[in-house]
Amino acid sequence: MNSKSRRLFSSGPSLPGGADSQRPAAVKGAGEPRRSEPLTARTAGKESRREGRATEMVKEFRDTEHSAERFFQSGIQAKLSTEQLRPKIPKLTAGELETLMRRLNLAQTRRIYQEVADRAEKEEWSYRDFLTFLLAEEVAHRQQTRLVRFTRKAHFPFFKTIEEFDFSLQSTLRKTVLGSYLGPDFVNEGRSLILHGKEGRGKTHLAVAIGYRAIQNGFETLCTTAAKLIEDLSNASQKGQLQDALLTYTHPHVLVCDEVGYLSYGPDAANVLYHVVNHRYLKKRPMIFTTNKPLRAWGKVLHDEDLAAAILDRVLERGRFIHLDGPSGRTGHLNLEETLPGTADRARISGIGPPQFPEPTTTPVNTVTKELSAGR
Repeated sequence: MNSKSRRLFSSGPSLPGGADSQRPAAVKGAGEPRRSEPLTARTAGKESRREGRATEMVKEFRDTEHSAERFFQSGIQAKLSTEQLRPKIPKLTAGELETLMRRLNLAQTRRIYQEVADRAEKEEWSYRDFLTFLLAEEVAHRQQTRLVRFTRKAHFPFFKTIEEFDFSLQSTLRKTVLGSYLGPDFVNEGRSLILHGKEGRGKTHLAVAIGYRAIQNGFETLCTTAAKLIEDLSNASQKGQLQDALLTYTHPHVLVCDEVGYLSYGPDAANVLYHVVNHRYLKKRPMIFTTNKPLRAWGKVLHDEDLAAAILDRVLERGRFIHLDGPSGRTGHLNLEETLPGTADRARISGIGPPQFPEPTTTPVNTVTKELSAGR
C-alpha cells in the first residue's frame, strides 16, 4: 500500500476536544465480572451464532480493506471520497464483543472493558492510552493470578516473607548474605542452601521466604518435610513406581525439604533421598534444607554414611551452609536458656520454692498400717 492510502486509512474521527489527555491512572474498583448463562443446548447455540456473526463482520472489515488496497495498486485515480474508501467498522453488540474477548482469553479486559470505555470517552483519552491501559490491566491480572496459583501449589506450612524475618536476633547472619538467594540467579545457577540451627531459630521461615521470592521471580516452588518425601518415595519404591513418584519432587524449579533429622526414617531413607538430590543436581535445580542436626550426623539419621556424604557433596558443591543462632523466636521471652539451679532436687515450677520437708517414705502403706495397729 502506498503512502497516500496509508494516510487515508490512518485518518479517523478524533475524540471530543481533539487533544490527547495525560496518561490515565489505574482504575479503582473495576467492574464486577459479568455472569454468563449456564451452558445448555440453547445457550450453546446462541453463543455459536453470536460468535459466527462477529467473525463474519470482522471478515467483511478485512475484505473491504483489501479491496481498497487493490484499487490503489491498479493505478486508477481515486474519484471516491475519503468516507467511501474508509473500511467499514463492524458494529458488534456487547454480547458479541464479549464473545470475542472470551475467545482470546482476555478475562480481565472482559470485566473492566465497559467501565474503562466510558471513562475514556468522558476524559477524552487517546486511542493509544485506552489500548495501553487495557493491556496493562490484563497483564497485571494474569501475573497476580499466577502468583496466587503457584503459592497454593507450593504447600507452604505458613506464609512468611523475607521482610518479616528479624535479623537482629542473629549474631552473624545478615540479609546481604542471602542476597544471591533472593534473585533469579538462585534458580538459574542451581544454588542450594542448608539452614542449620536449634528449634525456633527461623530456619523454616527463611526457607519459605526464599521459596516465595522464587515464585515472585517467575519460578515454581514445592515445600515438603523430609519425613513426607521419604515416606512417599519409599512406598512408591515398594510398589515399583519410584520413577513416577520422583517427578513430584524433581519437576519444580525450587524444592524446600524441611526438618531433616527431626523424625526417624526407614532403612531406605538415604537411597530415595539420593535419587531426588542427584536428579536435581544434574538438572541444576536448587534445594533448600532445614535441619537441627550437624552435617556429620546425617549419616546416622539417614542410615547410610556413604550416601549421606554423597548427598551433602552434591548439595554443597554449588550451595551454602548457614548456621542460625540467637534465642528461639518462639520461647525467647521465657528465658529458658538461663542457667538452671545446680541441684536436681530443687523445685523447677515457677513461683514455688523447694519443699521444706523430705520426700515421703517409700515404705508400703499396708506395712505402716500394720505397725500402727500393733501399737508400735
